[in-house]
Amino acid sequence: MERKNVFVAQEELDAQRTYTRRIRELLAPAAREHFAMVDTFGCQQNEADSELLRGMLGEMGFSFTDRPEQADVVVLNTCAIREHAEQRVYGNLGALSHTKRANPSQIICLCGCMAQRPGVAEKVRESYRQVDLVFGPQSLWRFPELLHSVYAGRRRVFSVADEPGQIAEGIPVVRQDKLRAWVSIMYGCDNFCSYCIVPYVRGRQRSRLPEQILSEIRSLVREGYREITLLGQNVNSYGKDLDIGWDFADLLSAADAIEGDYLIRFMSSQPKDATQKLFDVMASSRHVAHQLHLPVQSGSDRVLRAMHRPYTVAQYEALIAYARRVMPDLVLTSDVIVGFPGETEAEAMETVALVERVRFDALFTFIFSPRPGTPAAKMDDPVPRSEKQVWFDRLCAAQNGISAAIHARYVGKTVRVLVDQHSGDLRWPLQGRTAGGRLVHLTGDDTALGTYRDVSVTDSNTWALYGHME
Repeated sequence: MERKNVFVAQEELDAQRTYTRRIRELLAPAAREHFAMVDTFGCQQNEADSELLRGMLGEMGFSFTDRPEQADVVVLNTCAIREHAEQRVYGNLGALSHTKRANPSQIICLCGCMAQRPGVAEKVRESYRQVDLVFGPQSLWRFPELLHSVYAGRRRVFSVADEPGQIAEGIPVVRQDKLRAWVSIMYGCDNFCSYCIVPYVRGRQRSRLPEQILSEIRSLVREGYREITLLGQNVNSYGKDLDIGWDFADLLSAADAIEGDYLIRFMSSQPKDATQKLFDVMASSRHVAHQLHLPVQSGSDRVLRAMHRPYTVAQYEALIAYARRVMPDLVLTSDVIVGFPGETEAEAMETVALVERVRFDALFTFIFSPRPGTPAAKMDDPVPRSEKQVWFDRLCAAQNGISAAIHARYVGKTVRVLVDQHSGDLRWPLQGRTAGGRLVHLTGDDTALGTYRDVSVTDSNTWALYGHME
């Protein structure tokens, strides 16, 4: 894909604003408030996409609700990573048949990665007649045009063509959080891990220009956002498609130079593109959190090759050793898949052994879920789910013990915490997170919300810290 085809032209963006205005005009004669509901499934990138959907809906004249029976437009922004997520979406679509029956003019939209996965649109077309609009991630910037087609034509619209995808700048945003903000720095993925559907539904890698990203970060800092998370399917490969000499470490360094009281996080990362340069920038920064989510996926070199993960266990451990050398306070998390097709018990135990050596602060663990359309879905998978569950339980037991021990070392120390919400627990009414992303339950009153506070840690468990504001 040539870079000249990546950016949406200004005249095309202007056309979408015309459709936005036409929808406002269509709604105006009703002389009542119109509501939209956006329900998000899956990853942080989907959360960021939903903020764009809300931004466009807001400009069309919609207010927002979390009650589907009140909504004139319902948007389900979906995930295709695991089968369970898709089943939840189908369940929600079935439930929406009742709201559609009560309000026949309600428009139901299905979008996101699941909508782009081959076969889903046809299933929705045939079995979920209440759905009016289906579109994939590459069509998100055309949402005003697609929704206008439903309104004006009173017809069902499907936009899931296999296309490389583009970058549309200047789409309005309605952020759900006033403290934390998502900033997408790139879209798509070129890695094609054998188990992953993302490159097939989100297209090839497309990096935003540095000046656009840095301008967005400056605006967020001026608006008082305290944490900014840079998003991409593989942020470590940022810039490889730009041909301007910038890599992700350069982008982080430039972002860190922006003045203000804020923290930068990023996800997700691929070990093959993680560099010592990146870790050096993190170590010397003022604003970049010493937190690294670096998915290893397996502790077996053979399984890594089958997963099409182009690094070895030894290379991964060397990366972590360097990162910890330059950042002794590094908080490290990872992803692991158990029960990949063809994996043996001995190979699964290699993963457990890796976890015990590396000692992650926390781990996100999954039993393999085949995704139709990926190479792994076609591989022989003779091990029964029940046996994979045993391996999974061993892994979780090992990691839970490590997490509990690491958290116990915080007791008696003082940590800086961004206090962000009520906990629902009268004993510890507030909660927040450390710079390393550790969850903290704490005492205090509402004056602390939205601020950084020093917290003395008095207790801990596997999943959280507990303390009192100093």
